[in-house]
Amino acid sequence: MTLTLAQLRYLVAVADCRSITGAAASVFVAQSALSRAIQAMERDLGVELLARTSRGVNLTAEGVRVVRLARTVLDAMKAIEDIGVYRTGTARATLHLVTTPTLALDLAPDLVDAFAERNPGVEVRLHQCGSREALMKELGSGRAELGLVDLPVDKELSAHHLQEREVVLISPPGSRLPDPVPFRYLDGMSMVLPSPGTGRRTELEALFSSLGVRPVPTVESDERLAWVTGVADGRGSLIWYRDVVLRAFGRRVEVRSFTPPLLRPVGVVHTSRPLTRTGRAFLAHIRHNSPVREPIR
Repeated sequence: MTLTLAQLRYLVAVADCRSITGAAASVFVAQSALSRAIQAMERDLGVELLARTSRGVNLTAEGVRVVRLARTVLDAMKAIEDIGVYRTGTARATLHLVTTPTLALDLAPDLVDAFAERNPGVEVRLHQCGSREALMKELGSGRAELGLVDLPVDKELSAHHLQEREVVLISPPGSRLPDPVPFRYLDGMSMVLPSPGTGRRTELEALFSSLGVRPVPTVESDERLAWVTGVADGRGSLIWYRDVVLRAFGRRVEVRSFTPPLLRPVGVVHTSRPLTRTGRAFLAHIRHNSPVREPIR
């Protein structure tokens, strides 16, 4: 029995893309060729790696174990290939990373600093985009290689899960609300919201629609300062991340979890273009330093 690196890449691609079709596109092979390669792996190993359903594929318990080991092997191969690239002193590699304003303040600095410490020959240029739409344009144009953004994103992009962030309700002092707060309390609530027509506002409206609630907009702006002053001045409540509250508001507001908890995944995304060595190195870094991955659904 001889497994190939190509087979390992194909299986990892299925785990990342959650479908045979998406995996084939991400590694630039025909779907039939990828399927045959994985079926050959299953025959050689004598175990089932994928449970195929009408909705797609799930990893079996053996598949999860093989994917974990495959990532280690592939990361090691890339590390071997990259030896000396960043430490020769003859050229300095550059990674162009884009992110949204909130993540630029709260998550990107830690990731970039830790990566830069391990890769002193790489210069990370972090560009803050004003919106998700602007971030997608930067990636699509090729001006940036990787993006740090809330998930999910368009299916045309490959996404690598990083962590979960809790979304909470931030209210003015004296708000008479239970803690945690059921979603039904959002109905008729005065709210500080992003501007109509923006990606963030569209996502919130989709959430409200799915919950059957209709908050009342009292502040509509994409400026973070307007969000902070709107809540602090008692004009309405805001839905935002728990880990930004203390930095943005201090202790001037009340913070409540939702019930059930509302969690938002964050990840690193890129287009289908082949990644540079710096891009691959950054993805390898977050794989080794991020929390538990999302399961395939």
